[in-house]
Amino acid sequence: MASTSRTRTGRGRGRGRGRGGRGGGSSSLPPPPSSTLPLIIEEFFIVIYEDPLVKKALPKKFADYLDGQEPAKVYLRAADCGPRLWTVEVLFDGQGRMYLDKGWENFAIAHGVDFGCYVHFKYEGDDVLTVKVFDGTMCRKYYYSDDEDTDDESDDDVKPCIHPL
Repeated sequence: MASTSRTRTGRGRGRGRGRGGRGGGSSSLPPPPSSTLPLIIEEFFIVIYEDPLVKKALPKKFADYLDGQEPAKVYLRAADCGPRLWTVEVLFDGQGRMYLDKGWENFAIAHGVDFGCYVHFKYEGDDVLTVKVFDGTMCRKYYYSDDEDTDDESDDDVKPCIHPL
């Protein structure tokens, strides 16, 4: 009796919404992206495999995304660490590679960037990158600033954000 009920309702094997079934239903996947859509690279990360205080290469796709604008500086903002912007000079090698140079060392020291860290960047426009630092266990390091008035600080003054315990 159960098999006639299944047949009558049309819920037998190979029909319905199962995974990879032979049914003629439409796919819930979006269509493949068009090759005419612009490439938008606004988030990326780098892994610190070498000295964390030397210049850092950013992904070539991000440099390509900037489409020849080649800013002389970018401004790094640590997520959840107040309004302070860290000025970092940018170098281009003529082969499409972009590097964070002078100013990166101060940012890295203040935010505990070390070997094995994953550093996530989000491009906010106007040469501003918001940064999140993850340790070697892939857990995010959270920071806050204890200094409300950050406008008068110079970038040479390495005043770290405070890591809550």
